[in-house]
Amino acid sequence: MTKPSLPDLLHAAVSAVGGTERPGQVSMAEAVAEAIDDNTHRLIQAGTGTGKSLGYLVPALAHGERVVVATATLALQRQLVERDLPRTVDALHPQLRRRPQFAMLKGRSNYLCLHRLHEGAPQDEEEGLFDQFEAATPTSKLGQDLLRLRDWADETETGDRDDLTPGVSDKAWSQISVSSRECLGATKCAYGAECFAEAARERAKLADVVVTNHALLAIDAIEGAPVLPQHEVLIVDEAHELVSRVTGVATGELTPGQVNRAVKRAAKLVDEKNADSLQTASESFERVMELALPGRLEEVPEDLAYALAALRDAARNVISAIGATRDKSVHDEDAVRKQALAAVESVHGVAERILLGSEYDVVWYERHDRFGATLRVAPLSVSGLLREKLFEDRSVVLTSATLKLGGDFNGVAASLGLSPEGVEGDDAPVWKGLDVGSPFDYPKQGILYVAKHLATPGREGTRGDMMDELAELIEAAGGRTLGLFSSMRGAKAAAEELRGRLDNPILLQGEETLGELIKAFAADPKTCLFGTLSLWQGVDVPGPSCQLVVMDRIPFPRPDDPLMSARQKSVEQHGGNGFMAVAATHAALLMAQGAGRLVRATGDRGVVAVLDPRLATARYGTFLRATLPDFWYTTDRNQARRSLAAIDAAAQADGK
Repeated sequence: MTKPSLPDLLHAAVSAVGGTERPGQVSMAEAVAEAIDDNTHRLIQAGTGTGKSLGYLVPALAHGERVVVATATLALQRQLVERDLPRTVDALHPQLRRRPQFAMLKGRSNYLCLHRLHEGAPQDEEEGLFDQFEAATPTSKLGQDLLRLRDWADETETGDRDDLTPGVSDKAWSQISVSSRECLGATKCAYGAECFAEAARERAKLADVVVTNHALLAIDAIEGAPVLPQHEVLIVDEAHELVSRVTGVATGELTPGQVNRAVKRAAKLVDEKNADSLQTASESFERVMELALPGRLEEVPEDLAYALAALRDAARNVISAIGATRDKSVHDEDAVRKQALAAVESVHGVAERILLGSEYDVVWYERHDRFGATLRVAPLSVSGLLREKLFEDRSVVLTSATLKLGGDFNGVAASLGLSPEGVEGDDAPVWKGLDVGSPFDYPKQGILYVAKHLATPGREGTRGDMMDELAELIEAAGGRTLGLFSSMRGAKAAAEELRGRLDNPILLQGEETLGELIKAFAADPKTCLFGTLSLWQGVDVPGPSCQLVVMDRIPFPRPDDPLMSARQKSVEQHGGNGFMAVAATHAALLMAQGAGRLVRATGDRGVVAVLDPRLATARYGTFLRATLPDFWYTTDRNQARRSLAAIDAAAQADGK
């Protein structure tokens, strides 16, 4: 039997989802197939509207080897599993003569734990476990959530938190879920045979395509114990997010509250001497943290080092003691022991890591008005880890709408541990970059307007001229505005100011769930939506409700961000340009994502307005503009207003 051709397969899949083939999608599919066949790696930039999901799924399914697809967002995971994969498999089945299986796999804490549900959750003040359903007041929000979870447990087939609609609070979910460290293991657990997390892992072992998230991919790479099934091809979608997700997984933290909980969980399982020792170390750590000032710790101060050493040593003794003792009077002893061990091991691990003082780690204090001080430790870079763990023994395709920064792939490649394109060394993974473009005509569909006449934004204070400019732009656009702010404080200040000035409804992130805000924004063209980071990347509103995207300033990292400033300093110490490699690259990525909110369909028209003159005047402005879609560019404020008014008038004439 002749092997079906890739163009035929792609045509069948695109027809099945009611789409139209695009040249960029064809180029992408060919590049993915070539990478899989050659066992090499690809970085593929595919603009919005390319149809990149099918661009990688079709060649991956055609190849026949097991594929892992890792995404950053829940929305894309759902799209793949609920829409793209079922339709694609149905479409390809007649030609492939087989029906590839697919499954979703997430971290254990995303699944309902039947043991927790039936046997209870650990309670810090009491010995053993308690029935959280008995303890919760049925009239309280937590009580109602828990009762709903108990009912849901009887109907759900997956136990996956994301299948629960509407969702519940993190606090409620924590009562009926466990981390991988707390899990008893299927063989020791009375509910092991029915376990949702184990069932998901079994489905993944049998699947041809496993859809997961960046965090689980990071855990699989960092912790050494394989979480994902063996696979020959890895596809990382939304790959611009990968470095920050891996950094997040590799970051440890200690708080007085966390240490205190570990002390309480362990106290009933060890002798008085060990319990007292950990309690004393906990109190010493808490006293140090009360005086902690936010910022990076280039060296661990003596008082903190002393407190951490006491914590580490006491935690180590408790871990040994928990493993050596048995107490049948404790209800469900194995679960209580496992949860106590997980809590104490976490404290021990972070304390020891900070005391080791690796030159490759960054340590800092954070302060929160409500939660007090946190001690954090994160890797200076994850590029070495990714280079070693990601690109060995499999073909890797990384794709996103934003991978070329300043015009080439090398900035993103360096963050992934790859050498510049075309440079080959003994252990350098071989990769190629491909930009398949976009089906949108950006110069005709959008304008990039930079408000060159405004004052350069400072660190503090309100920007009166910026507020005036923003109000005038919104009025010209008739609403229809997505306001992207570099800080929540800036978003709130703008919302408060303009609610007093304009008749347009202004929605503010945090005042309602993100999903509800986006729904309300899309439903009414006169409405504006203001917010910060998650809006820069998470809004997909095609059509006339979003015809003006405003960025208040270039989103450089805060100068006092300990991790970013440490990374910048490290680049400079090695002879590079720290500002361009870290701060400008961070800003370019966010700006490209933000500008990408404007044109989501072939009929969309609008303006991206950047209210920061540095994009037009600073030397690095050229680099940042080269990362943005190829919109028609102007610094003429009157031109921007006229264009917005014309777009608004056209939308109103169409009754939108």
